[in-house]
Amino acid sequence: MLLAFSWAIVLCFIGFQYLREKEYKSEFLNAQLQQYNRHLLDIVEEGLSYEEYIATHDKPFDELRISIIALSGAVVYDNTLSLHALDNHRNRPEVANALAKGEGYSISRQSASDGREYFYAATRGERVVVRTAIPYSSTLHDLLKADWSFLIVMISITLVMSVVAYFTTRRLGKDIERVNHYEAELEKSQLKRQLTNNINHELKTPVASIQVCLETLLSGIVLSEEKRQELIERCYAHNDRLRRLLNDVSLITRMEDGSTLINRERVVINELIDEVAEELGVMPEEERMMLHTDVGEEVIVEGNPSLIGSIFRNLTENAIAYSEGKNIYISLLENNEKRCRIRFEDDGKGVEPEQLRHLFERFYRVDKGRSRQKGGTGLGLAIVKHAVQFHGGTISVTNRPDGGLRFDFTLSKRNI
Repeated sequence: MLLAFSWAIVLCFIGFQYLREKEYKSEFLNAQLQQYNRHLLDIVEEGLSYEEYIATHDKPFDELRISIIALSGAVVYDNTLSLHALDNHRNRPEVANALAKGEGYSISRQSASDGREYFYAATRGERVVVRTAIPYSSTLHDLLKADWSFLIVMISITLVMSVVAYFTTRRLGKDIERVNHYEAELEKSQLKRQLTNNINHELKTPVASIQVCLETLLSGIVLSEEKRQELIERCYAHNDRLRRLLNDVSLITRMEDGSTLINRERVVINELIDEVAEELGVMPEEERMMLHTDVGEEVIVEGNPSLIGSIFRNLTENAIAYSEGKNIYISLLENNEKRCRIRFEDDGKGVEPEQLRHLFERFYRVDKGRSRQKGGTGLGLAIVKHAVQFHGGTISVTNRPDGGLRFDFTLSKRNI
Protein backbone atom coordinates (compact mmCIF):
# COMPACT_ATOMS: atom_id res chain seq x y z
CA MET A 1 0.00 0.00 0.00
CA LEU A 2 2.82 2.38 0.94
CA LEU A 3 4.76 1.49 -2.23
CA ALA A 4 1.68 2.09 -4.39
CA PHE A 5 1.14 5.48 -2.75
CA SER A 6 4.82 6.37 -3.27
CA TRP A 7 4.66 5.37 -6.94
CA ALA A 8 1.49 7.42 -7.41
CA ILE A 9 3.28 10.49 -6.02
CA VAL A 10 6.32 9.88 -8.22
CA LEU A 11 4.22 9.38 -11.36
CA CYS A 12 2.29 12.57 -10.62
CA PHE A 13 5.58 14.41 -10.21
CA ILE A 14 6.97 12.94 -13.45
CA GLY A 15 3.80 13.87 -15.33
CA PHE A 16 3.91 17.39 -13.92
CA GLN A 17 7.60 17.70 -14.77
CA TYR A 18 6.97 16.43 -18.31
CA LEU A 19 4.21 18.99 -18.95
CA ARG A 20 6.21 21.74 -17.24
CA GLU A 21 9.25 21.06 -19.43
CA LYS A 22 7.16 21.15 -22.61
CA GLU A 23 5.63 24.42 -21.45
CA TYR A 24 9.07 25.82 -20.67
CA LYS A 25 10.37 24.92 -24.14
CA SER A 26 7.30 26.43 -25.78
CA GLU A 27 7.80 29.64 -23.83
CA PHE A 28 11.49 29.67 -24.76
CA LEU A 29 10.60 29.28 -28.46
CA ASN A 30 7.98 32.00 -28.14
CA ALA A 31 10.56 34.33 -26.57
CA GLN A 32 12.87 33.89 -29.58
CA LEU A 33 10.07 34.67 -32.03
CA GLN A 34 8.85 37.60 -29.93
CA GLN A 35 12.34 39.10 -30.05
CA TYR A 36 12.39 38.90 -33.87
CA ASN A 37 8.83 40.33 -33.98
CA ARG A 38 9.89 43.39 -31.95
CA HIS A 39 12.83 44.09 -34.27
CA LEU A 40 10.49 43.92 -37.23
CA LEU A 41 7.94 46.15 -35.44
CA ASP A 42 10.66 48.79 -34.91
CA ILE A 43 11.32 48.78 -38.68
CA VAL A 44 7.61 49.14 -39.44
CA GLU A 45 7.06 51.89 -36.83
CA GLU A 46 10.06 53.86 -38.19
CA GLY A 47 8.61 53.74 -41.72
CA LEU A 48 11.51 51.73 -43.14
CA SER A 49 11.16 48.98 -45.71
CA TYR A 50 10.24 45.90 -43.78
CA GLU A 51 10.32 43.78 -46.97
CA GLU A 52 13.99 44.65 -47.45
CA TYR A 53 14.68 43.88 -43.76
CA ILE A 54 12.98 40.50 -44.09
CA ALA A 55 14.89 39.66 -47.25
CA THR A 56 18.34 40.77 -46.06
CA HIS A 57 18.48 39.85 -42.35
CA ASP A 58 18.92 36.43 -40.85
CA LYS A 59 15.85 34.73 -39.41
CA PRO A 60 15.86 32.71 -36.19
CA PHE A 61 14.40 29.65 -37.96
CA ASP A 62 14.27 28.29 -41.50
CA GLU A 63 10.92 28.39 -43.33
CA LEU A 64 9.80 31.20 -41.05
CA ARG A 65 6.43 32.55 -42.13
CA ILE A 66 6.00 36.29 -41.47
CA SER A 67 2.70 38.16 -41.48
CA ILE A 68 1.95 41.82 -40.82
CA ILE A 69 -1.62 42.35 -39.72
CA ALA A 70 -3.52 45.60 -39.27
CA LEU A 71 -5.23 46.17 -35.93
CA SER A 72 -8.51 45.51 -37.74
CA GLY A 73 -7.33 41.95 -38.50
CA ALA A 74 -6.65 42.48 -42.21
CA VAL A 75 -3.38 40.94 -43.45
CA VAL A 76 -1.24 43.58 -45.16
CA TYR A 77 1.81 41.41 -45.75
CA ASP A 78 2.66 37.68 -45.86
CA ASN A 79 5.96 36.31 -47.12
CA THR A 80 4.57 32.92 -48.21
CA LEU A 81 0.95 33.38 -49.34
CA SER A 82 -0.95 35.78 -51.57
CA LEU A 83 -2.98 38.37 -49.70
CA HIS A 84 -6.07 37.40 -51.73
CA ALA A 85 -5.95 33.93 -50.16
CA LEU A 86 -5.98 35.31 -46.60
CA ASP A 87 -9.11 36.23 -44.63
CA ASN A 88 -9.37 38.44 -41.54
CA HIS A 89 -7.03 37.25 -38.76
CA ARG A 90 -8.47 39.20 -35.83
CA ASN A 91 -9.97 36.05 -34.26
CA ARG A 92 -6.85 33.92 -34.56
CA PRO A 93 -5.94 32.93 -30.95
CA GLU A 94 -2.42 34.35 -31.02
CA VAL A 95 -3.58 37.58 -32.74
CA ALA A 96 -6.49 38.01 -30.31
CA ASN A 97 -4.11 37.61 -27.35
CA ALA A 98 -1.64 40.07 -28.88
CA LEU A 99 -4.40 42.65 -29.41
CA ALA A 100 -5.58 42.17 -25.80
CA LYS A 101 -2.28 41.66 -23.93
CA GLY A 102 0.47 42.83 -26.26
CA GLU A 103 1.67 39.37 -27.27
CA GLY A 104 0.47 35.78 -27.62
CA TYR A 105 1.40 32.40 -28.99
CA SER A 106 -0.36 29.25 -30.15
CA ILE A 107 1.07 25.73 -30.12
CA SER A 108 0.38 23.32 -32.97
CA ARG A 109 -2.54 25.10 -34.63
CA GLN A 110 -3.50 24.24 -38.19
CA SER A 111 -3.46 27.17 -40.59
CA ALA A 112 -6.80 27.96 -42.26
CA SER A 113 -4.90 29.31 -45.25
CA ASP A 114 -2.55 26.51 -46.30
CA GLY A 115 -3.60 23.63 -44.02
CA ARG A 116 -0.18 23.21 -42.40
CA GLU A 117 0.44 23.07 -38.66
CA TYR A 118 2.43 25.97 -37.18
CA PHE A 119 3.78 27.32 -33.97
CA TYR A 120 2.56 30.96 -33.94
CA ALA A 121 3.88 33.99 -32.05
CA ALA A 122 2.27 37.43 -32.41
CA THR A 123 3.38 40.85 -31.10
CA ARG A 124 1.34 44.06 -31.14
CA GLY A 125 2.76 47.47 -32.06
CA GLU A 126 1.20 50.92 -32.33
CA ARG A 127 -0.34 50.34 -35.75
CA VAL A 128 0.10 46.65 -36.65
CA VAL A 129 0.57 43.16 -35.30
CA VAL A 130 3.62 41.19 -36.42
CA ARG A 131 3.10 37.45 -36.42
CA THR A 132 5.73 34.81 -37.11
CA ALA A 133 5.10 31.09 -37.51
CA ILE A 134 7.26 27.99 -37.70
CA PRO A 135 5.83 25.00 -39.60
CA TYR A 136 5.83 21.76 -37.64
CA SER A 137 8.68 19.53 -38.75
CA SER A 138 10.85 16.84 -37.22
CA THR A 139 13.26 19.58 -36.09
CA LEU A 140 10.51 21.51 -34.30
CA HIS A 141 9.13 18.32 -32.73
CA ASP A 142 12.59 17.49 -31.38
CA LEU A 143 12.94 21.02 -30.08
CA LEU A 144 9.61 20.98 -28.20
CA LYS A 145 9.62 17.43 -26.83
CA ALA A 146 10.50 16.89 -23.19
CA ASP A 147 13.94 15.66 -22.19
CA TRP A 148 13.30 12.04 -21.25
CA SER A 149 16.80 11.53 -19.85
CA PHE A 150 15.81 13.32 -16.64
CA LEU A 151 12.54 11.41 -16.43
CA ILE A 152 14.31 8.09 -17.02
CA VAL A 153 16.76 8.90 -14.22
CA MET A 154 13.82 9.73 -11.91
CA ILE A 155 12.01 6.50 -12.79
CA SER A 156 15.19 4.45 -12.30
CA ILE A 157 15.88 6.00 -8.90
CA THR A 158 12.28 5.43 -7.86
CA LEU A 159 12.43 1.81 -9.02
CA VAL A 160 15.61 1.15 -7.04
CA MET A 161 14.15 2.86 -3.96
CA SER A 162 10.94 0.81 -4.31
CA VAL A 163 12.89 -2.46 -4.42
CA VAL A 164 14.93 -1.44 -1.39
CA ALA A 165 11.79 -0.26 0.43
CA TYR A 166 9.97 -3.52 -0.41
CA PHE A 167 12.64 -5.74 1.10
CA THR A 168 13.14 -3.36 4.02
CA THR A 169 9.43 -3.20 4.88
CA ARG A 170 9.10 -6.95 4.33
CA ARG A 171 11.86 -7.59 6.82
CA LEU A 172 10.43 -4.95 9.15
CA GLY A 173 7.00 -6.55 8.82
CA LYS A 174 8.42 -9.92 9.84
CA ASP A 175 10.20 -8.30 12.80
CA ILE A 176 6.95 -6.59 13.87
CA GLU A 177 5.04 -9.85 13.48
CA ARG A 178 7.68 -11.61 15.58
CA VAL A 179 7.47 -8.91 18.26
CA ASN A 180 3.66 -9.04 18.26
CA HIS A 181 3.76 -12.81 18.59
CA TYR A 182 6.25 -12.50 21.44
CA GLU A 183 4.09 -9.88 23.17
CA ALA A 184 0.99 -12.05 22.73
CA GLU A 185 2.80 -15.05 24.19
CA LEU A 186 4.16 -12.90 27.02
CA GLU A 187 0.71 -11.49 27.76
CA LYS A 188 -0.78 -14.97 27.66
CA SER A 189 1.95 -16.20 29.99
CA GLN A 190 1.37 -13.27 32.36
CA LEU A 191 -2.39 -13.89 32.36
CA LYS A 192 -1.86 -17.56 33.14
CA ARG A 193 0.60 -16.67 35.89
CA GLN A 194 -1.85 -14.13 37.29
CA LEU A 195 -4.66 -16.69 37.11
CA THR A 196 -2.49 -19.24 38.91
CA ASN A 197 -1.59 -16.74 41.62
CA ASN A 198 -5.25 -15.77 42.03
CA ILE A 199 -6.31 -19.41 42.24
CA ASN A 200 -3.65 -20.10 44.87
CA HIS A 201 -4.89 -17.11 46.82
CA GLU A 202 -8.52 -18.20 46.54
CA LEU A 203 -7.68 -21.77 47.57
CA LYS A 204 -5.86 -20.78 50.75
CA THR A 205 -8.90 -19.65 52.72
CA PRO A 206 -11.15 -22.72 52.24
CA VAL A 207 -8.23 -25.15 52.53
CA ALA A 208 -7.04 -23.49 55.74
CA SER A 209 -10.57 -23.53 57.16
CA ILE A 210 -11.06 -27.20 56.28
CA GLN A 211 -7.71 -28.07 57.86
CA VAL A 212 -8.56 -26.23 61.09
CA CYS A 213 -11.95 -27.98 61.30
CA LEU A 214 -10.47 -31.41 60.63
CA GLU A 215 -7.58 -30.90 63.08
CA THR A 216 -10.12 -29.93 65.72
CA LEU A 217 -12.23 -33.00 65.02
CA LEU A 218 -9.21 -35.31 65.03
CA SER A 219 -7.52 -33.82 68.11
CA GLY A 220 -9.57 -35.86 70.55
CA ILE A 221 -11.02 -32.80 72.22
CA VAL A 222 -14.42 -33.50 73.71
CA LEU A 223 -16.96 -31.56 71.65
CA SER A 224 -20.67 -31.29 71.89
CA GLU A 225 -22.72 -32.89 69.14
CA GLU A 226 -23.84 -29.41 68.05
CA LYS A 227 -20.22 -28.19 67.74
CA ARG A 228 -19.15 -31.32 65.85
CA GLN A 229 -22.05 -30.81 63.42
CA GLU A 230 -21.05 -27.16 62.93
CA LEU A 231 -17.45 -28.10 62.05
CA ILE A 232 -18.61 -30.80 59.63
CA GLU A 233 -21.01 -28.37 57.92
CA ARG A 234 -18.23 -25.79 57.68
CA CYS A 235 -15.95 -28.37 56.03
CA TYR A 236 -18.70 -29.27 53.60
CA ALA A 237 -19.36 -25.62 52.69
CA HIS A 238 -15.68 -24.91 52.03
CA ASN A 239 -15.30 -28.14 50.08
CA ASP A 240 -18.31 -27.16 47.94
CA ARG A 241 -16.71 -23.77 47.28
CA LEU A 242 -13.48 -25.48 46.24
CA ARG A 243 -15.39 -27.76 43.87
CA ARG A 244 -17.17 -24.81 42.21
CA LEU A 245 -13.92 -22.84 41.96
CA LEU A 246 -12.14 -25.72 40.21
CA ASN A 247 -15.10 -26.22 37.88
CA ASP A 248 -15.10 -22.52 36.95
CA VAL A 249 -11.36 -22.47 36.33
CA SER A 250 -11.68 -25.59 34.19
CA LEU A 251 -14.47 -23.98 32.16
CA ILE A 252 -12.47 -20.81 31.46
CA THR A 253 -9.41 -22.86 30.50
CA ARG A 254 -11.48 -24.92 28.06
CA MET A 255 -12.84 -21.79 26.39
CA GLU A 256 -9.37 -20.22 26.10
CA ASP A 257 -7.28 -23.20 25.08
CA GLY A 258 -9.66 -25.70 23.56
CA SER A 259 -12.47 -23.80 21.85
CA THR A 260 -12.31 -26.13 18.84
CA LEU A 261 -13.04 -29.08 21.15
CA ILE A 262 -16.27 -27.57 22.49
CA ASN A 263 -19.26 -29.00 20.65
CA ARG A 264 -21.85 -26.77 19.01
CA GLU A 265 -25.46 -27.56 18.28
CA ARG A 266 -28.85 -25.96 17.81
CA VAL A 267 -29.69 -24.04 20.98
CA VAL A 268 -33.11 -22.53 21.72
CA ILE A 269 -32.54 -19.54 24.01
CA ASN A 270 -36.18 -19.56 25.17
CA GLU A 271 -35.73 -23.05 26.66
CA LEU A 272 -32.63 -21.97 28.61
CA ILE A 273 -34.52 -18.99 30.04
CA ASP A 274 -37.36 -21.35 31.05
CA GLU A 275 -34.83 -23.53 32.89
CA VAL A 276 -33.55 -20.47 34.79
CA ALA A 277 -37.15 -19.66 35.76
CA GLU A 278 -37.67 -23.20 37.07
CA GLU A 279 -34.45 -23.06 39.10
CA LEU A 280 -35.52 -19.75 40.62
CA GLY A 281 -38.91 -21.26 41.51
CA VAL A 282 -37.42 -23.94 43.78
CA MET A 283 -34.97 -21.66 45.60
CA PRO A 284 -35.57 -20.68 49.23
CA GLU A 285 -37.97 -17.78 49.46
CA GLU A 286 -35.39 -15.46 51.09
CA GLU A 287 -33.05 -15.90 48.06
CA ARG A 288 -35.68 -16.05 45.35
CA MET A 289 -36.12 -13.24 42.80
CA MET A 290 -39.02 -12.76 40.42
CA LEU A 291 -38.13 -13.33 36.76
CA HIS A 292 -39.87 -11.17 34.16
CA THR A 293 -39.27 -12.04 30.49
CA ASP A 294 -40.05 -10.18 27.29
CA VAL A 295 -38.69 -12.48 24.62
CA GLY A 296 -41.76 -13.41 22.58
CA GLU A 297 -40.45 -15.02 19.40
CA GLU A 298 -38.28 -18.13 19.33
CA VAL A 299 -34.54 -17.40 19.36
CA ILE A 300 -32.21 -20.07 17.98
CA VAL A 301 -28.41 -19.93 17.77
CA GLU A 302 -25.68 -22.36 16.79
CA GLY A 303 -23.65 -22.82 19.95
CA ASN A 304 -22.90 -24.79 23.08
CA PRO A 305 -25.96 -25.12 25.35
CA SER A 306 -23.85 -25.51 28.50
CA LEU A 307 -21.89 -22.31 27.87
CA ILE A 308 -24.93 -20.27 26.85
CA GLY A 309 -26.76 -21.61 29.89
CA SER A 310 -23.82 -20.49 32.05
CA ILE A 311 -24.38 -16.92 30.81
CA PHE A 312 -27.92 -16.78 32.19
CA ARG A 313 -27.12 -18.78 35.34
CA ASN A 314 -24.09 -16.73 36.32
CA LEU A 315 -25.90 -13.45 35.69
CA THR A 316 -28.80 -14.74 37.78
CA GLU A 317 -26.53 -15.93 40.60
CA ASN A 318 -24.73 -12.58 40.51
CA ALA A 319 -28.04 -10.72 40.83
CA ILE A 320 -29.21 -12.92 43.70
CA ALA A 321 -25.92 -12.68 45.60
CA TYR A 322 -25.09 -9.00 45.25
CA SER A 323 -27.92 -6.89 43.84
CA GLU A 324 -30.20 -6.89 46.92
CA GLY A 325 -33.07 -6.54 44.48
CA LYS A 326 -36.31 -8.43 44.08
CA ASN A 327 -36.71 -8.68 40.29
CA ILE A 328 -34.81 -9.89 37.24
CA TYR A 329 -35.75 -8.75 33.72
CA ILE A 330 -34.74 -10.57 30.53
CA SER A 331 -35.77 -8.99 27.22
CA LEU A 332 -35.00 -9.57 23.55
CA LEU A 333 -33.74 -6.39 21.84
CA GLU A 334 -32.80 -7.78 18.43
CA ASN A 335 -33.21 -11.03 16.55
CA ASN A 336 -32.17 -11.44 12.91
CA GLU A 337 -30.30 -13.88 10.67
CA LYS A 338 -26.88 -12.81 11.95
CA ARG A 339 -27.31 -12.31 15.68
CA CYS A 340 -29.56 -11.83 18.67
CA ARG A 341 -29.19 -9.12 21.30
CA ILE A 342 -30.44 -9.75 24.84
CA ARG A 343 -30.73 -7.52 27.89
CA PHE A 344 -30.44 -8.87 31.46
CA GLU A 345 -31.32 -6.50 34.31
CA ASP A 346 -31.94 -6.46 38.05
CA ASP A 347 -33.55 -3.80 40.23
CA GLY A 348 -30.87 -3.80 42.92
CA LYS A 349 -28.50 -1.07 44.04
CA GLY A 350 -25.97 -1.30 41.16
CA VAL A 351 -22.28 -0.48 41.64
CA GLU A 352 -20.10 2.61 41.65
CA PRO A 353 -19.40 3.88 38.08
CA GLU A 354 -15.62 3.41 38.43
CA GLN A 355 -16.16 -0.26 39.29
CA LEU A 356 -18.18 -1.11 36.16
CA ARG A 357 -15.16 -1.67 33.92
CA HIS A 358 -13.67 -4.18 36.39
CA LEU A 359 -16.74 -6.42 36.80
CA PHE A 360 -15.65 -8.94 34.12
CA GLU A 361 -12.14 -9.33 35.55
CA ARG A 362 -11.30 -12.64 37.17
CA PHE A 363 -11.66 -12.68 40.95
CA TYR A 364 -12.72 -9.03 41.04
CA ARG A 365 -15.20 -8.38 43.84
CA VAL A 366 -17.03 -5.17 44.66
CA ASP A 367 -17.33 -6.30 48.29
CA LYS A 368 -14.81 -9.07 48.98
CA GLY A 369 -16.16 -9.92 52.39
CA ARG A 370 -19.75 -10.34 51.23
CA SER A 371 -18.63 -12.27 48.15
CA ARG A 372 -16.93 -14.95 50.20
CA GLN A 373 -19.84 -15.11 52.59
CA LYS A 374 -22.14 -15.77 49.63
CA GLY A 375 -19.80 -18.51 48.43
CA GLY A 376 -18.91 -16.86 45.13
CA THR A 377 -15.74 -17.88 43.29
CA GLY A 378 -15.12 -14.47 41.70
CA LEU A 379 -15.17 -16.05 38.22
CA GLY A 380 -18.87 -15.85 37.37
CA LEU A 381 -18.86 -12.69 35.26
CA ALA A 382 -15.50 -13.64 33.71
CA ILE A 383 -17.15 -16.88 32.54
CA VAL A 384 -20.08 -14.85 31.17
CA LYS A 385 -17.73 -12.66 29.14
CA HIS A 386 -15.75 -15.63 27.78
CA ALA A 387 -18.92 -17.53 26.87
CA VAL A 388 -20.32 -14.52 25.00
CA GLN A 389 -17.03 -14.00 23.13
CA PHE A 390 -16.86 -17.73 22.35
CA HIS A 391 -20.19 -17.29 20.55
CA GLY A 392 -18.94 -14.31 18.52
CA GLY A 393 -20.63 -11.68 20.65
CA THR A 394 -19.91 -8.72 22.89
CA ILE A 395 -21.18 -7.76 26.34
CA SER A 396 -21.40 -4.47 28.22
CA VAL A 397 -22.63 -3.45 31.67
CA THR A 398 -24.17 -0.21 32.90
CA ASN A 399 -26.17 1.00 35.86
CA ARG A 400 -29.91 1.23 35.29
CA PRO A 401 -31.44 4.70 35.72
CA ASP A 402 -33.81 3.30 38.37
CA GLY A 403 -31.14 1.24 40.14
CA GLY A 404 -29.57 -2.12 39.48
CA LEU A 405 -27.27 -3.46 36.75
CA ARG A 406 -28.00 -3.79 33.05
CA PHE A 407 -26.10 -6.33 30.94
CA ASP A 408 -26.48 -6.09 27.15
CA PHE A 409 -24.94 -8.94 25.16
CA THR A 410 -25.07 -10.37 21.65
CA LEU A 411 -24.73 -13.93 20.37
CA SER A 412 -23.89 -14.75 16.79
CA LYS A 413 -26.34 -16.99 14.94
CA ARG A 414 -23.54 -18.50 12.87
CA ASN A 415 -20.76 -20.88 13.79
CA ILE A 416 -17.82 -18.55 14.41
